[in-house]
Amino acid sequence: MQLYWMPSPFNLIEEDRQQKGGEKRSETAGRWQQDSMQKMLTIIANVLRGGASRNGAQVVSEAASMVASSRSYADFTPEATFDIKKVDLHRLEEGPPLTATLTREEGLKYYRTMQTIRRMELKADQLYKQKIIRGFCHLYDGQEACAVGIEGGITLSDHLITAYRAHGYTLTRGGTVREIMAELTGRRGGIAKGKGGSMHMYTKNFYGGNGIVGAQVPLGAGVALACKYLGNDQLCVSLYGDGAANQGQIFETYNMSSLWKLPIIFICENNQYGMGTSVERSSASTEYYKRGDYIPGLRVDGMDVLCVREATKFAADHCRSGKGPILMELQTYRYHGHSMSDPGVSYRTREEIQEVRSKSDPISMLKDRMLSNNMASIEELKEIDIAVRKEIEDAAQFATTDPEPPLDDLCSHIFANDQPFEVRGATPWTKLTSTS
Repeated sequence: MQLYWMPSPFNLIEEDRQQKGGEKRSETAGRWQQDSMQKMLTIIANVLRGGASRNGAQVVSEAASMVASSRSYADFTPEATFDIKKVDLHRLEEGPPLTATLTREEGLKYYRTMQTIRRMELKADQLYKQKIIRGFCHLYDGQEACAVGIEGGITLSDHLITAYRAHGYTLTRGGTVREIMAELTGRRGGIAKGKGGSMHMYTKNFYGGNGIVGAQVPLGAGVALACKYLGNDQLCVSLYGDGAANQGQIFETYNMSSLWKLPIIFICENNQYGMGTSVERSSASTEYYKRGDYIPGLRVDGMDVLCVREATKFAADHCRSGKGPILMELQTYRYHGHSMSDPGVSYRTREEIQEVRSKSDPISMLKDRMLSNNMASIEELKEIDIAVRKEIEDAAQFATTDPEPPLDDLCSHIFANDQPFEVRGATPWTKLTSTS
């Protein structure tokens, strides 16, 4: 008879105990040990007794399944290094590395955040079609690697400003799904107290959410000027889309930022279409990373979270070293139309969208890397998916039941810190009070 060696459940549990810093095993874990060992001994005894040969494989398979189900975190690869796409350079001798190291903890965090953004946007789509969310609404699904990768390359003490496709950045900058969904439905528990809506969300060191095309770019330069003036070693990330890239105010901002060597990273999220117009039809030059001319530039695969992260780290180091601004173009893709009023298939085909989903989806790319390098299990990622869906559903429930802000709040929050004062209403005899 051939004997099969199997690791003891006690060894697996002891490895798990050491992995967690020698935490004290609970009474429940102790009982689980005894039960598991008893089951294991019973199975091995059945194999050794011989029995019917056809049952031997079955009981061994049972034992293997039990061992697999008792895997501890020590079984997973804690860290792995991946090849990433080479970045195109402008006015730079060297660029970001061609490899990126990912820890298991980082991978799970990135996966959860990107899934949360994806599911949140799909739920917003549903609520919009039910006419619970009204007005302007620009969704971010497909571009998740940009927001998560950028956040992985800077710190929360750095500053960020973007255009109106802002839900993902509101989350990565510290907002909650609950606050974002409530803001979309105009409720009091929203991140801007229900008064900003889809395009105007803010958190600490995050300045929106701006509705005027390109207007956030010079504001970002102002934030960067403040960072330099204060000497706090912080920087500002100023984002805009390919549709805004031809704005004159952007080129004016390039000039000032370069003259004053401001610590600012200009990032063009090139999702291939400005509203319904392709980049080839709107721009004489589609090499947006070279648009700064005298400003160094990078063209990055915006569908790969690791590629975005490494490029952002490189750009941040450039700014912090006092070399002035740098420009990044993230080549990405949005799955929805420009806004909820745009079906998104009149200027591109469904086949084009499906091809990007199947070949370049940022969540699938990260998932495949983690599974193929034993950094996570399918079951573990499914558990994250279930938890994310529940979080989204709970937030949607809150966003549809929380009360709308009262009329008395209409003029509040004009100033951050000030004594209450009167504000004239729509008529001279209507008086409202503003509180900070």
